[in-house]
Amino acid sequence: MKSKKIMSSSTLVTIMILSFLFFTNIGVKAQSYSCSHKFAKLMEKRNITKCKPLRTLGAEFAWNYHNGTNSTTILEILFGANIGQGDGWIGWGVNPGNRAEMIGTKAIIGIRYHGTYLPVGTYDVTKGTKRGCSLLPTDIGLNVSDMSIQHDQGSNFYTIYARLVLPSDKYNITRLNHVWQVGNNVRGQRPLGHPTTLHNVDSTETIDLTSTDGRSRGQKLSFLRSVHGVLNIIGWGTLLPMGVIIPRYFRVYPFHKDPWWFYLHIGCQTTGFLIGTAGWVIGLVLGHSSRYYVFHTHRDFGILIFTFSTIQMLAFRLKPKSTDDYRKYWNMYHHFLGYGLLAIIVINIFKGINILHGGSSWRWSYIGILIGLGTIAFALEIFTWIKFIMDKWKKDKHHDKKENQPNKNKSDNASVQDQKE
Repeated sequence: MKSKKIMSSSTLVTIMILSFLFFTNIGVKAQSYSCSHKFAKLMEKRNITKCKPLRTLGAEFAWNYHNGTNSTTILEILFGANIGQGDGWIGWGVNPGNRAEMIGTKAIIGIRYHGTYLPVGTYDVTKGTKRGCSLLPTDIGLNVSDMSIQHDQGSNFYTIYARLVLPSDKYNITRLNHVWQVGNNVRGQRPLGHPTTLHNVDSTETIDLTSTDGRSRGQKLSFLRSVHGVLNIIGWGTLLPMGVIIPRYFRVYPFHKDPWWFYLHIGCQTTGFLIGTAGWVIGLVLGHSSRYYVFHTHRDFGILIFTFSTIQMLAFRLKPKSTDDYRKYWNMYHHFLGYGLLAIIVINIFKGINILHGGSSWRWSYIGILIGLGTIAFALEIFTWIKFIMDKWKKDKHHDKKENQPNKNKSDNASVQDQKE
């Protein structure tokens, strides 16, 4: 019976996960749309034929290429993004390393400072840049020409144009690592640090410039983050609270459903723990892949959740017997740790949604889950108190009736005795 309950819970959760992955895949395909009209107009002016919307920061990228002399590729690029109000900068670059990342990028950056445009320059992004060292215009070892920045009137959309000569021994245009970025802080010709949201961190990919649609690799981490989020919401954020509600109301009072409550409790807790652990492991992989950006609070909370959940799961095998004197103290610790764990889980899930920039759909979906669980718990709590009051009233009434019964018998006996006399 226990195994059937666990299997049914696992089947339900599996259906939920597969449905999420299916709709996520549809969403990824639906994002394959063409560049914006304003960007297409700028492409026409430059006679650039290929373009693609980039997956973060609302950025767009267009290019032409042809073979140059001495095993080189001449690349013509147009990159556009919104800077926002006030000062800011946009940048695009290529990385000759083995992976698409910020460190090691040879960047072209355009700056808006005090309402004026500064000349577009080339910048070498190093590890020192990540530590806060000044990023100043410098030679990047590439022949870059015709650099310019342009502003779309009526909006904050800016574009930078440039022509690059890429040595074929360092840059393979079928697997070109390119990086783009937007920042809002500048000091003269110095672009300062950009935000560290996931949209900024994920602004990299490996692109095939020879394909008509700019086929790319780099979405895997974004997809894994979505899977990480949904596994944690289902495992930690839904099934574990359900496993807490069940013994609270079905173990002894108001519904005494022994041993059903225990099977359901174990089923929810075990399934939630396994799914949450899978999401936690994916989170560790994602954290390892982001070598230069770590979300410390979210990571530390995740470690606490896994550790406390493991301790709670060990309780199934290590809890004292009901006859042991210290069983009541163990129960207090088990309940206190469980309720504290739920609070940490809810906080960390909302932190993860903010980091993921999931938007209102993610946030309201989980709020809906919490409202549903809270409504069930609240209704059961109201029913418990009503039943408790009714049971107490019936008990008191029965007790009063029993107390009045001897007095009645005593009066009847006295009447009989009076008649005899």
